[in-house]
Amino acid sequence: MPRHAVPHSSNLRREIAALAARMIAEDGISDYGFAKRKAARQLGAVNADELPNNAEIEAEVRTYLSVFQDEEHLERQMVMRLAAVEIMRELQPFRPYLTGAVLDGTAGRYSEIEIDLFPESAKEVEIFFLNNSVTYEHREPRRNQPDAPEAILVFDWDDIPVKLRIYSPDIERLTRRGPHGTRQMERARLAAVEALIKETAAAADSPP
Repeated sequence: MPRHAVPHSSNLRREIAALAARMIAEDGISDYGFAKRKAARQLGAVNADELPNNAEIEAEVRTYLSVFQDEEHLERQMVMRLAAVEIMRELQPFRPYLTGAVLDGTAGRYSEIEIDLFPESAKEVEIFFLNNSVTYEHREPRRNQPDAPEAILVFDWDDIPVKLRIYSPDIERLTRRGPHGTRQMERARLAAVEALIKETAAAADSPP
C-alpha cells in the first residue's frame, strides 16, 4: 500500500464522521449507521476501513453541538430532561429508565425522549394510556435481536416526541449494547435524572 494512502484514508474518515454528525444534529437522523453510510456516499468513500466507528461519530456530534448549537443545545437539553422527569413520574409503576441522547447530552433539534419500561405486561402500559386519554402510535419492534422490546409506543409530550420501549421484566438486569452498538446501554432511573438536572443547573448558575 502506498505510504500516502493512510493519511488520505484517515482524513476521509474524519470528514465522514463530521458530515454524519451534522446530519444527526441538523437533519434529525438518529441512526448512526445510516448517517455515516449517507455521508460516505456523499464524500465518495468506497472502502469499509474509511468508515468511522460510532464512538468517533458521537465525539463529532458533541463537538458540533458545542460549536454550532451551544446555548440552544443546553437549553433544549434541560427542557427535554425536565419533560422526561414528568413522564417518568407518570409512568413510575412501570419502572421507567431514561436512555439515549437526552440522557447522554447529545440530543439535537429533532431528537426524541427515549424511555425504557419494564412492566409486568406491555398491555398494562397501553391500558394506562387509554384510561388517561393519551394518544399514541404503536410501532412494531425489530425482532432480530434477543433483547428486542416487546412493543414500542410513540407520542408527543408538549410537542416533544417521545419513544417508549417496553421490555419484559427479566430483561431489566441484562447488559445490553447501546443504541449505536458502541457500548453498554446507559440507563437512568428517575432519581438519577433528577440529580443530573440539579447538577446541570448548579453548573450553569456558578460563575465562570
